[in-house]
Amino acid sequence: MPLRLFDTSTRTKITSAPGPKATMYVCGITPYDATHIGHANTYVAFDLVNRVWRDSGRTVRYVQNVTDIDDPLLVRAVETGQDWRAIADREIQLFRTDMSALRVMPPDNYIGAVEAIPSVVTYVERLVESGDVYRVDDDLYFRVRSDPRFGSVAGLDEDRMRSIFAERGGDPDRPGKDDPLDCLVWQAARGGEPSWESTLGPGRPGWHIECAAIALEYLGIPIDVQGGGSDLAFPHHEMGAAEAQRACDLPAFARLYVHSGMVSWQGHKMSKSRGNLVFVSALRSDGVDPMALRLALLAHHYRTDWAWTAQGLEGAQARVDAWRAAARRPTASPAEPLIAEVRACLADDLATPAAIDAIDAWVHREGDDPAAPALMADTVDALLGVQLR
Repeated sequence: MPLRLFDTSTRTKITSAPGPKATMYVCGITPYDATHIGHANTYVAFDLVNRVWRDSGRTVRYVQNVTDIDDPLLVRAVETGQDWRAIADREIQLFRTDMSALRVMPPDNYIGAVEAIPSVVTYVERLVESGDVYRVDDDLYFRVRSDPRFGSVAGLDEDRMRSIFAERGGDPDRPGKDDPLDCLVWQAARGGEPSWESTLGPGRPGWHIECAAIALEYLGIPIDVQGGGSDLAFPHHEMGAAEAQRACDLPAFARLYVHSGMVSWQGHKMSKSRGNLVFVSALRSDGVDPMALRLALLAHHYRTDWAWTAQGLEGAQARVDAWRAAARRPTASPAEPLIAEVRACLADDLATPAAIDAIDAWVHREGDDPAAPALMADTVDALLGVQLR
């Protein structure tokens, strides 16, 4: 079945990849701390997109970035007295280990911001030539309203955009800007901070242009799915799309903008700035079964906001145990109807709670098909990424 996903920009479900090849860009981490449950929720969600596309016979090209140079990383380096590169390398490796434990299939290309600097410079130069970039002191800013489609991704009004921009790394009140929402594409070198020589002058990339440049370089546009957490719809995806569209003079950066919900704990969204985090690596160190952890995430529809609880994890472990016991039976009810039902659920905007209910119902049915237990286990493994054997 074709995979239909909810597109943030149109507020409708749309077929995600109309052709035999599918492309996806999912924004990665800023590696100044370990992988938390909120991260895992996002990457497991888009792992499902990858799996459903592959199950339908499509060839998938998946790219993810890592923002391995940014202000939070430099702040953490100062706080801890460690080299920023050592922190980034350590946390990137831990993130990849956590994703592997959760059986998240790796992207085809995993590109760091530092590695992407030549590409960033190329696209900023294009924007300079077209008059879409201007200087404030020695920094370079993109005129967001040079793209007539600006604002169409998140669909926010002016006041809300300005407020969120200030909350999420923007600088709407900086003197000298043409528009409060114009965003940084190249930050000139600052004393004591890392910088790179370029035709733009010594400096480093802005956040949004980093992802735009990597997606353009490795996928081309339009990409089928631009993915990430719902907190990235604005400003990150809004501004990155505008930059890419102007740099390449094309009508659309992505066919769909797909966003996962936020996970809360202790009454607030998990946030590094707040410090209310549950780390994947800590749970694994405590002996938590990664498959139970993955299933605890899948119990919630990917677009919903929800709260992490110990009870939810305990329930997921009980479910994994029941599924594993069913996979070891000598016979069971035929699994072919179950496969069709799980596929139908996932094709409808990744309806994992309904797919889980279908598997639970199958587990409680008796049957005499000797091939069914193994087929059920393979289905759960391939489509949901939960390994039972």
